[in-house]
Parts: sequence; structure tokens; C-alpha cells
Amino acid sequence: MAVSFLNLEVSDLCLGKPSLRWIAAEATVSEALTALKRSEENYLSVWKCCADESCVCVGKICTADVICFLCRKENLVNPFKAFEATVSDILPKGVSVVRHLDPKSSLLEAIDCILEGAQNLVIPIQNQRSTYSRKKFLNKQSSYCWITPEDVIRFLLNSIGVFSPIPTSTIESLNIIDQDIMTVHFHDPASSALDYISRALVQQTSIAVVDDEDRIIGEISPLSLACCDETVAAAIATLSAGDLMSYIDYGGPPEDLVEMVKIKLEERNLEAMLELMEEYEFGSVSGSGSSRHGKAGRYFPARSSEAILCNPRSSLVAVMIQALAHRVMTGSWLETLKAANYSRENYAKNEFGSVSGLGSSRHGKAGRYFPARSSEAILCNPRSSLVAVMIQALAHRVSCVWVVGEDHTLVGAVTFAGMLKVLRSVDRDHKPESENLFKQ
Repeated sequence: MAVSFLNLEVSDLCLGKPSLRWIAAEATVSEALTALKRSEENYLSVWKCCADESCVCVGKICTADVICFLCRKENLVNPFKAFEATVSDILPKGVSVVRHLDPKSSLLEAIDCILEGAQNLVIPIQNQRSTYSRKKFLNKQSSYCWITPEDVIRFLLNSIGVFSPIPTSTIESLNIIDQDIMTVHFHDPASSALDYISRALVQQTSIAVVDDEDRIIGEISPLSLACCDETVAAAIATLSAGDLMSYIDYGGPPEDLVEMVKIKLEERNLEAMLELMEEYEFGSVSGSGSSRHGKAGRYFPARSSEAILCNPRSSLVAVMIQALAHRVMTGSWLETLKAANYSRENYAKNEFGSVSGLGSSRHGKAGRYFPARSSEAILCNPRSSLVAVMIQALAHRVSCVWVVGEDHTLVGAVTFAGMLKVLRSVDRDHKPESENLFKQ
């Protein structure tokens, strides 16, 4: 049954997906930042068109990419000149994180693409009369969406029973704990983690911040950086890894850290970067159409008006994950939790980890709140079941769940790729009936 499920068409995952927000590869970094701050998404797709008017998606960009670009030595000296570079200049070289996929492709093919390194699968959104073509995309005669590993995991969780008994097995027994992880010590310079941040962007992982005994304290996540503005480059250049966690945490940077960054910029004669920070503080940067938190160095993308969908056959756990992952919890639901005595403190002790990362940021409009990213690490232990870790990752919108031992020391991590690899193994283990008869 699991094999039949994996042979479903990938277009089934496109239901309700919005069209891609895009930017041309020849656009400037400044134009990309403006587009990102006006977008409801953390990422923009990057497209390049040829002389024959055919267009192809060549990558994606988020604010974290720009932050890493600004952290280069020459760009710290003159960030305003760096804004004149093109988007193609900051895309990772030699790495294809975006791949086009035919809508008739199977879910199995989509998973294989992800396991080969693709983060986003670009798929045409079609009606009955449309045909698959990448031409005239910019003329909007064709429309595309993209599928992420998170989308695939959520789709699989909706029918997780067909993979039994794998979902209830421990992550330790399934051998999916990745020990090739990136760590930085709390007091190390944040700039020492720059190469790790770039690698985490490509691999969709995070950097663990640990103490001297290798006990995890928090994380530096590309997803958190993607919710910040580009002035965080100044914080990376001047602060320790531990201070950077506080700076990018969803509560906004403490004023003492902001002042510390400014002082260190002055000491290093990085006057242009200091000027950039001050312009943001006073809101004078052109095109800064972002939802500001009220403190320098932070913005939060607005929530999409896209409806969150399920069907009558969806399992209860799948709908719960949808509600948590998309932050569509209502006031009456919160009251129900209170009545059941599900306090934040009690919930933090259960198998699904801490929920203190579910902070919110006031957008400035009555009745609307928007989720922010926390630098708190989401934890599990080697005895956690696969389905429990899947739920943690989806509920907290993270692509990496850290595995710790009883003494809180870091053991490894479980990623979306690891989850997909073990679920995909169902097809490899399946032997056709004709093959079994031949062996008999």
C-alpha cells in the first residue's frame, strides 16, 4: 500500500499552493530586498530567460543569503556598493537547490530529487486546457508553484499509517540520526560560523550553539536569519555566537546589544555599515516596506491570506499539524487548552519538545499576529519515534530537530532528508510478486 501511495502524482501536493513570487537573476540585490520585504514569503524564486524567451528557475533568494553576502570583508566596508550587485552574484555556485519537475511525476520521483539535494521543486500549476511549458512565464501565460521537503513530509504524515511499522520505530533504531552536524561554541565569534551558515542554507539545516561540555544552548538557523533585515550582518561581524542568538531572537535585539554592535563598528572603522544600521533605526532606507517590530534590525513577513485545506479523510493528527504549522489556532481553541490545563510549562515537558519558540510579533493591525522565529533549539532524544519527530519539525516549522542524550549533550540531528530517506526505503524493500515467485 505504501508503494502505491508513493506512486501518486506530485501535482496532488500543489492543491492550494500559491503562485511563485519571482525576481529576475539580473535584478540588483537592492531590488531583491525590496521585493522580499513586500512579499508574504521568506523566499523569492530567481528566474533567467534566454533569447528564445524560454525561462527557467535557477535558484531562490532570501534575506539570509543577502546577510551572508554582506558579511564578506569588502562588503562590510561598503555595503551600499554591495546592494548594486546582481542576484545571480549571491546565488550558491555549483549547487542546484531548485529543480523543475513535471506535474505528472510521481511522489517517489519528487523524494528522489530532494534526496539528491533539491530544496524546492518547481511545478507548473495547470488547468485542464494548459500545457506544460516554461515559455512566457513572465507574461503570466503559465503559472508555477514549488514543493518543499516540508510539504512532502506533511503530505506523508496525512497517511502515515501506510508506512507502518516504520513511523512508530525509534529514530535510533532507524539509523537516521545524522552525526555530521555543525556546531559553534557560545563564546566564539559569530563570524566564525559564516561558512556554516552558507552550508546550512544549501543543506536546510542549522548550526548548534553549545557550551564547553557540548551541551546544546540554542541554534543559529537560516530560517531565523531569513526573518531579519540585512543589518544583522553587522551583528554577525561584531558579536559572539551567544549574543547573536539573543540579537536575532523573536523578541527583537536588546538595546544594549544594538549599542554594542555600533561601538564595535566604530572601533573597526566600518562607518558605512554603521550608517546603514542608523538608517534602518530611523526608517529612512528606501523600499523598507516591511512589518517592523519596533526595534532596529528586525522585520517579520506578513501572514498569507491563503486558505489552509484538508479533506474529510484527513487524520486528526494531520489536521492538528496543519493548524500548528500555519499558526491558525483560534481564541476558542486556546480557551480549550486552558480548560484542559495544558499550560506552556507542562506542554514543554512532553515528547514533542518546547513550545517557547511559538512567539508572535505584532504587525500593527488590530486582531492580527504573525509568527517570529526563535533561536531556541527543538530537541528530541534517541528513543523518540519517527512520527513524533516529524510532528515536532512540522509544528515548529524547522527542518532540523536536534537529538540530545540524557545529560543534554548533543548526539546529532534528524532532518527532513533523513525522514524522507527512511520512508522512501519502503519502495526499495518492496519486491514484485513475479520476482518472489521466480526465487521460489
